[in-house]
Amino acid sequence: MSYAILFPGQGSQAVGMGSDLFAARPDLLGGAADAVLGWSLRDLCLEGSEDELTRTEKAQPALYAVSYTLWDELQSRLDHPPGAAAGHSLGEYTALAAAGAMSFEDGLRLVSARGRAMAAAAGVERSGMAALLGGEEGAAESLVAERRRRGGRLWVANMNAPGQVVVAGALDDIAWVVEAAGKRGFRGAVPLKVAGAFHSPFMSTAAAELADTIATVEFGRTAFPVWANTTALPHGADVGATLLEQLTAPVRFAEMLENMAGAGVERFVHVGPGDVTAGLAKRSVRGAEVLVVSNRDQVDAAAEVLSS
Repeated sequence: MSYAILFPGQGSQAVGMGSDLFAARPDLLGGAADAVLGWSLRDLCLEGSEDELTRTEKAQPALYAVSYTLWDELQSRLDHPPGAAAGHSLGEYTALAAAGAMSFEDGLRLVSARGRAMAAAAGVERSGMAALLGGEEGAAESLVAERRRRGGRLWVANMNAPGQVVVAGALDDIAWVVEAAGKRGFRGAVPLKVAGAFHSPFMSTAAAELADTIATVEFGRTAFPVWANTTALPHGADVGATLLEQLTAPVRFAEMLENMAGAGVERFVHVGPGDVTAGLAKRSVRGAEVLVVSNRDQVDAAAEVLSS
C-alpha cells in the first residue's frame, strides 16, 4: 500500500515537544541543531515559555528539527520508503529534507532564515489571518475579491480541507471579514493568533530576504516525490523558486492531498508534533487510512503498520 508522509507547519508547536527525542538523538537535536541556530533548541522546547516558542523565528526551526528527527527515527525502521511526502507551509521544508533534497543542517538554516524574514515582514505593517467557518474555496475567493474591489487588501491564504479556508490581510480587512462573513453564506469567521498575513503579498519582503539564503543551497534529487503547496503537484527542477513563491501564494493543501490520492497514495502519516495534517487528510480524502507519529513512543507501531 502506497503511503505519504506529512509534516506539520507553524501552529503545531507546544512546550515540551520532543522531550523523548533530545536524549535519544543528541546528534540532531543537540550539537548539529545548536551549531546552526546559535542557541539551545533543547532549552527552548523543554524549558522556554509558550510565548517564546510561539515566536515565528523560533517556532519554525523548532518544529522542523523535531519533526525531521521523528522521521529519521521512523525511516530507520521501515522496509520500504514512502511513495510521496508533503508538508503544510513550513512542513514542506521538512519534507524536502526527509526526501534527501537537502541536508538536515541546510534545511534548518533555511527555515531559521525563513522564520526571521517572515517575522520581520510581519513587523512592517500590522496584519493577520482569519479562518472562514463553512463555505468552499469559490465562495472565499468571491469574498476577498469583493473586499479588494472596495480598496481592501485581503487574499485567500490557505485551502486546508473542505470547508476550511483561511484568509489573510491588513487588520482592518480581517475585522471586515469577521463582520461580513456571516452575511455572505459562511457560518462566520474567526481571527487567528498569528503574527501576520502569511501566504499573501504582505510577505513579499520576506521572499526577497529569503532569496539570498535559498541561493546558497544546491537542492539534490529526492528519494521520493515531494509535493508543493503552491502547485498541488510534485516539485519540479526549480525547488528554490517554488519555496519562495510559497511565502506569498496560497497553500493548496486540500487539492494536494486529493491529487496525491489520485496518484495512488492510500495511507497518510502525520510525522511531527500534534496531528493537524492527519485531520486535514481525513477531511480531504474520504476513506483514507491515517496514522499519527507525534512522539517516539508511536514510531515502532507505525513502522510495523507501514512495513506490513
